[in-house]
Amino acid sequence: MKLMTVVEVALSLPKTILFNVWYLPWRQAIRLPILVSRNVWLRQIRGEVLLPRSLPTASVRIGFGDIGIFDRKRSRSIWEVRGRVFFGGRCAIGHGCKVSASGDLYFGEGVALTAESTIVAKKSVRIGNNTLISWDVLIMDSDLHHMTDADGNVGNPPSAVVVGDGVWLGCRSLVLKGVSIPDGCVVAAGSVVSRTTLQEHSLLAGSPAKVVKDGVYWRE
Repeated sequence: MKLMTVVEVALSLPKTILFNVWYLPWRQAIRLPILVSRNVWLRQIRGEVLLPRSLPTASVRIGFGDIGIFDRKRSRSIWEVRGRVFFGGRCAIGHGCKVSASGDLYFGEGVALTAESTIVAKKSVRIGNNTLISWDVLIMDSDLHHMTDADGNVGNPPSAVVVGDGVWLGCRSLVLKGVSIPDGCVVAAGSVVSRTTLQEHSLLAGSPAKVVKDGVYWRE
């Protein structure tokens, strides 16, 4: 481990200990399965965090990483949770990423958010195993503001988002409410996914995104 990484982890211990003790049962918390960078703003630490009891130290990392085009020393992550966050296994939420969950948010095994991406879960957002989320990506299951008719009936309620296993969301892509993205899909940079696609291992591109190629397989 590089000296800078060791120093960074050491400086993050107070916030890491607070986070683990706050959310986890004592026998689980003492292993510090979640590592929280000192640059994470714990704006709201309510609700629940659930993860397998067998996860070893630092299996989940929040606010770490190093993407060359961003200033990670000044990049601030935000944790605003009053709902439930589930970690299915190892997960890396990179520096500058924002998590806002008043509903349910699920991260599968091996999920990685690189930097400066945002997830808003008012109802339910589920990210499948081994999914890669690039920088400046926004995933949201709500419009955040209600639109009503003359009788006061809400016409745009939150709607669950499901991102399948092995998906790659390209930089500055946007995933909107009610969308399901099948396993193995790639979403091109800058695309807006506003409707569900049924075809696995496809390349989605455009605004609104549509299938432009099938039989797509990617590797990190």
